[in-house]
Amino acid sequence: MPNLSRITYYLPQNILTNDQLEKEYDSWSATKIYRKTGIENRHTAKGEKTSDMAVKAAEELFRSNPEITKDDIDFLILCTQSPDYFLPTTACLVQERLGLSRKVGAFDFNLGCSGYIYGLLLASSLIQATQSRNVLLLTSEKYCRYIHPQDRSTRTIFGDGATATLISETKGFATLDAFDWGTDGSGAKNLIVPAGGDALPCSSETAKEQTDDSGNIRSLNNIYMNGPEIFAFTLDTVPITIERVLKKASLEMGDIDFFVFHQANKFMLETLRVKLNISEEKFIIDMKDYGNTVSSTIPIAVENARRKKLFHNGAKILLAGFGVGYSWGSAILTWKE
Repeated sequence: MPNLSRITYYLPQNILTNDQLEKEYDSWSATKIYRKTGIENRHTAKGEKTSDMAVKAAEELFRSNPEITKDDIDFLILCTQSPDYFLPTTACLVQERLGLSRKVGAFDFNLGCSGYIYGLLLASSLIQATQSRNVLLLTSEKYCRYIHPQDRSTRTIFGDGATATLISETKGFATLDAFDWGTDGSGAKNLIVPAGGDALPCSSETAKEQTDDSGNIRSLNNIYMNGPEIFAFTLDTVPITIERVLKKASLEMGDIDFFVFHQANKFMLETLRVKLNISEEKFIIDMKDYGNTVSSTIPIAVENARRKKLFHNGAKILLAGFGVGYSWGSAILTWKE
């Protein structure tokens, strides 16, 4: 059974606070921003590339766990939607900078809020297929490069950051027991950077700014999020993937000791918690000082809970990621510490 072995994370030093945002947005106070999002601070990567953050997260994993060497790694997987280049693959750049063996397999995959679940699934599959023994899964996201400074709907929510997770054949603090996943591309338009790819190359036309009905300013080069549609999708989809992953693991809702969902925003999470009838003590919310770091939210929350010793030996933990794509996934872990 593949094991979740180690998690570390890196957050850029530059911090964007609610007090700073209050000075920029006339009608939004710091208190209002926190009340709507559950976020007080978010880190932004100024002068740092996605690969820089990924390397720093990985180097911290090796530094803080000297029993793990770079020679132990035989596969590198990097989840990002903000690659350094269209090509080459950012994972290849990270492999070279980390000094990993040239025998290491390395690739990127482009997923957002469900990305960590998919990464665990990919790593687990490589190990179960006996193609790997130790997989280094990196998540690194720099959404700030897509956000218009006058778009409150996204700037108040998203933060940048990276995580490193070691998935091992033999050793770890949790086993990876079951997975579920799904996709609905009909929702692609509701969380999107419209310009920049082959469908709509950047141009002077795509750079023209527009103001929406809520007073947010953005161009087609910036990220757009339809909050109400994303909210409705989440409330419809998350209960379904939870039901499916529980069935795959032969468990009931009451068997789960802790729930760690993608940290989208506090209001959405609390609505899900109430709908699913999950008690507060079982439900992890951990975004106040980071914001929505996309594919990095779940591993950051799990690692912080581990440091606080919130999880006990034998605990069943359900992870769920959901968002851009639309894409979603869930996983069940059994804690071993």
